[in-house]
Amino acid sequence: MTETTSVHPALAQALEKRGYAEMTPVQHAVLAPELADADLLVSAQTGSGKTVAFGLAIAPTLLGKAEKFPYVPAPVALAIAPTRELALQVKRELEWLYESTGATIASCVGGMDYRAERRTLERGAQIVVGTPGRLRDHIERRSLDLSMIRAVVLDEADEMLDLGFRDELEFILGAAPEDRRTLLFSATVPRSIASLAERYQRDAVRVKTEAEQKQHVDIDYRALTVAHNDEENAIINVLRYYEAQNAIVFCNTRAAVNHLTTRLNNRGFSVVALSGELSQNERTHALQAMRDGRARVCVATDVAARGIDLPNLELVIHADLPKNRESLLHRSGRTGRAGRKGVSALIVPVRSRRRTERLLQNAKVNATWDTPPGADDVLRRDDERILQDATLNEPLNEAEAEFAQELLNRFGAQQIAGALVKAYRKGRSAPEELRAPSEADNKPRQRNDFDGGVWFSLSIGHKQNAEPRWMLPMLAKNGKLKKGEIGSIRIQQMVSYVEISPKAAERFVNAIGPEMKLEKSISISRIDGIPDVVKNAPQERKPFKGRKPHRGKPDGKPGGKPRKKDFDKPKGKTAKKKRPKKKDKKQ
Repeated sequence: MTETTSVHPALAQALEKRGYAEMTPVQHAVLAPELADADLLVSAQTGSGKTVAFGLAIAPTLLGKAEKFPYVPAPVALAIAPTRELALQVKRELEWLYESTGATIASCVGGMDYRAERRTLERGAQIVVGTPGRLRDHIERRSLDLSMIRAVVLDEADEMLDLGFRDELEFILGAAPEDRRTLLFSATVPRSIASLAERYQRDAVRVKTEAEQKQHVDIDYRALTVAHNDEENAIINVLRYYEAQNAIVFCNTRAAVNHLTTRLNNRGFSVVALSGELSQNERTHALQAMRDGRARVCVATDVAARGIDLPNLELVIHADLPKNRESLLHRSGRTGRAGRKGVSALIVPVRSRRRTERLLQNAKVNATWDTPPGADDVLRRDDERILQDATLNEPLNEAEAEFAQELLNRFGAQQIAGALVKAYRKGRSAPEELRAPSEADNKPRQRNDFDGGVWFSLSIGHKQNAEPRWMLPMLAKNGKLKKGEIGSIRIQQMVSYVEISPKAAERFVNAIGPEMKLEKSISISRIDGIPDVVKNAPQERKPFKGRKPHRGKPDGKPGGKPRKKDFDKPKGKTAKKKRPKKKDKKQ
């Protein structure tokens, strides 16, 4: 690396050892000589190298001209991140960056052992990385002393405010010395971030990079239009088509994460889940499984996956559309990092096309519109991978050549080649046949006549996170039903009841088979008559039933002044005012 003139010498060695060829725009920007002692408000998108950027920026403030940290009784730097995963990731990055300085870097994050964190702080740490809630807890219990802090970094500041950490941030910043440096990194700078900077920074310098104004050039955005009820099949085909070393599938709810994880696991994918309901230990194990290759697909919610960095992440799939442009950019920013290429695929139902177009326009993202790969596309891609396999071009040693000739003599070339194809495809999920999206998917569905509908019970309920939004496509696919042939769905604590059109009931029973199971774990049984929970359900009262509508004119036409008899009680000047009681003169 040649760009080390403005980097502290102790950290320049770490960059050389890490193999840094060149710096990112945000790293260049924060190392400008005129910003050496300034407070900074930095716009930095996910994947722009901002962790290394603020590590380099605060080094002169912490070390001066020294190359190693002297003993200090309290921390001199504090980095705050919104989530546990991001805080631990920042800690890992700073550990290799400050390795030669002898720095001890402590973490203080929720879900970890509080006593172990306190012991680490008592032994002495130069840099502390943590989440707002746990850091405040340590300060209030006096296990974290901020009296010697020289630099504070707020990473993903916009996300911390969105998650409701304003009070914790104000408490922490108020407890730190006033003469500290404060570096605030945020993907966007809304009014809330600007007011926070104005209050807790001293004449902060606004730092922008050209990369902020455009999408990640290393990410290929693809918007894939799918027919209704084919969303999950499309996800399976996209995963099979790209065969990414690591992939993340984003859902909007925990229930959707659990359902899709089960579906992909049943289809043979090595998959882990990442959602807020998991313990810190479970989340750590899930990420480690992705890093060491035991799992290749992670199904996650936005908050759970915030800030995680998987080195070999090549594919991001939006199973549920992002809610806003920030969510789209943060999700997609998990891939295409540090010069590596990546794909961000949005699964777009026909009815959501216009909404998706507005989302992409607001995010200033140019996406390629297409349909998901079909079954033939996936199998053709499998064949291409076999032909490109490096082992077919490697020379054989003497023992291998001898045994290969024996195989040829015994089975013939065609049989051996066929065995190679079978071995390659074994264990891979078969691709799905997808319906071509059409205008019919954009029309409201027509309900069939449900007089005499047949009821079935399913062995899932609220306790298993049952929801109509994923039960409907599951019933339609496995039961060979049209969506209009599925009637009422009543979900109870441990069981759910589903009404099927009488014309489709026998077809539904034949489709699910004699075992009467869905997705290998959901048992189904037919019910005679109507379930009690449906019979005894209270009848909904129509609003204003039995009341006369308000009329403005005696002839019933709208407008005009209201008639006096339309009001139950007089109002305004005609209303009688209660007079206060006279006080007793004797009192």
